[in-house]
Amino acid sequence: MTDTATVAASLDDPWIGTEPPTDAAGWLARAREVADILATDAVDRDNANGTPFAEVRVLKQSGLVTLLGPTVHGGGGQTWDTAYRVIREVARGDGSIGQLLGYHYLWAWAARLVATDEQIAAVEELYTVGNLLFGGAVNPRDSDLTVTEDGDQLVFTGRKSFSTGGQVSDLTVLEGVLDGTDTHIFAIVPTAQPGIVFAGDWDNLGQRLTESGSVEITGVRVDWASAAGFVGKVFQPLTYNTLNVPAIQLVFANFYLGIAQGALETATAYTRSRSRAWPYGGDDKQRASDEWYILEGYGQLQSKLWADEALIDRAGAEISAVLHDARENLTERRRGEIAVQVAAAKLRIVEDGLETTTKVFELTGARASANSVGLDIFWRNLRTHSLHDPLPYKKREVGQYVLLGEVPEPSWYT
Repeated sequence: MTDTATVAASLDDPWIGTEPPTDAAGWLARAREVADILATDAVDRDNANGTPFAEVRVLKQSGLVTLLGPTVHGGGGQTWDTAYRVIREVARGDGSIGQLLGYHYLWAWAARLVATDEQIAAVEELYTVGNLLFGGAVNPRDSDLTVTEDGDQLVFTGRKSFSTGGQVSDLTVLEGVLDGTDTHIFAIVPTAQPGIVFAGDWDNLGQRLTESGSVEITGVRVDWASAAGFVGKVFQPLTYNTLNVPAIQLVFANFYLGIAQGALETATAYTRSRSRAWPYGGDDKQRASDEWYILEGYGQLQSKLWADEALIDRAGAEISAVLHDARENLTERRRGEIAVQVAAAKLRIVEDGLETTTKVFELTGARASANSVGLDIFWRNLRTHSLHDPLPYKKREVGQYVLLGEVPEPSWYT
């Protein structure tokens, strides 16, 4: 990381001496403060492509890392409805850090998704008291890690080509298949250990500071008692277990929306202060901000993002309600209906977000393409992560529900 690559690296804790927020509005305001800090030098940090230790420090200092943690352990005690909006706010300032925070929330909740009551209590106390950040070596397009038994322990071995969180995480979620069976096992382990080696090979077009490179897992041991959701070495299944995918798909939609909002905010500020009116149109204006096509363009983009926000918030409220309800209450049909809402929200923000992050160049002018302006970071970030799974399949899921009344079967991407 260069000396000028991050404002965050030189900041003392800006929240020392302040009380943590106590309600959703306060946490959203805190997230906006974090976003403003990150936005100051997001382009420089992206260019430096360093490991975001300082940025994660800001997340921890702000209290956002323990937003979902129990209040009895010093956490925020907030709901997923608030967490989704917080992710969005942080992504407005830096899409990479919004992604890190969103993945952290999902993996911090993974214990509630699949673990026993005793395991949930232990994990939530551990990460909340320690203010610890989660990463995850769970990439379904790779071969699963191999899990072997050694007495009362399980041993994880293998390689994952993507592992978001990487070196900046304190805890890593592992997933593998028990050797000789088709039984999948999740476990949470400390990141800093000899058996977890990150290659540092994440060098993509966008989301460059997410620490999403490959990782080698060699002989990482956990007690059988730490295998999430297993009692007497037998998994206890619930429909609730399958909420991990729609929950994280909505994480995606929210940081996509935050990226698009950041692009529009940056572009409008540029147009107001720096764009020049076009002098050859026949209805010449003194300011670019008075030109009809500029006004129309921004109006179109903003109206689409407002509509996307409403759709995403609706899905967030729906899934938050079931995530915080008793796990036994969720039916397969209800789970499928929520997955369809999430798919609809995701497909809309991908298409509208990509339009926004491209169209802003037409509305700001040729000089806004300068690397120093950095408008390209928004398109690069959104374009990169929105390739996570093909959008046509999301459209098909919504179409099957509307036309045939069918809900998608749970999978690694639905």
